Amino acid sequence: MNTKTKVPQALKAKVMLWTDVSYHDMEEIDKMHSIPDLESALCSAFKVDLLEPKRGVLLELYVQAVLFCRECNFIKEQTSVLLSIIKSIHEANIETPLDNIEQCFKYCKDLLLCHSVRRPPFSINLFSSEEVNCILKYIHNSYVRHYKLYKYIFTPQVKLDLSLTYSGISDQDEPTMEDSSAPDFENEIKKETKAAPKTDSKASIEEPQGASLGSKSELKALIEKEVREQMTLVSGQLDQRMKDIADQHNSAQDSPQPNHKAKK
Repeated sequence: MNTKTKVPQALKAKVMLWTDVSYHDMEEIDKMHSIPDLESALCSAFKVDLLEPKRGVLLELYVQAVLFCRECNFIKEQTSVLLSIIKSIHEANIETPLDNIEQCFKYCKDLLLCHSVRRPPFSINLFSSEEVNCILKYIHNSYVRHYKLYKYIFTPQVKLDLSLTYSGISDQDEPTMEDSSAPDFENEIKKETKAAPKTDSKASIEEPQGASLGSKSELKALIEKEVREQMTLVSGQLDQRMKDIADQHNSAQDSPQPNHKAKK
């Protein structure tokens, strides 16, 4: 089992016409009207070989994309490209269990730009600026808003194991402390033996040991308290960062998109 966690990286957009869904696949998809038939055709086109619930979630994502394309009256080429774009964004999202929503959203916009400006062979003019805005809004509402759920289903969980090491305190400190104070204890024992029973001498020996153990436990408790406060602070900062990103995405769908004109 691979225990390494992949770090999110920037992705490069490219033309995806007929990359995953061929013209023949689109002809078969256009013939299907019921949801089960659409799922069967898309499962064959994308060669989906996953167990539940991953299989059902992925096919539902593709089926909803096809229904959206039909509502927008997209042609076969546009539907094929949009399915490949959604597939690529999904694969980029589940590539790592770490947060990479910024990279995924930028990758999405780069892919749409790559299919809305005529600049062969780097990009093609397949979508108009109005269609790009409509697609971007759809992807944001249907996938980006729920990217955590997709990541939770399709990626392994990452657990953080925290271990504490107390510097300056070791098991060898206690015997050293006892040895250095041994002569004083012997003198006290001799004095106490003349004036009191042996039980009193034992109590006098155990008293400094209990004090040293108490100071050690207090130090450990203090360090653990500092660590907990630091973890709480970092967790709060991460939560605030995720909230800021979500607010940016919510405002992105309302912001006007620039018109893309073909270069001559």
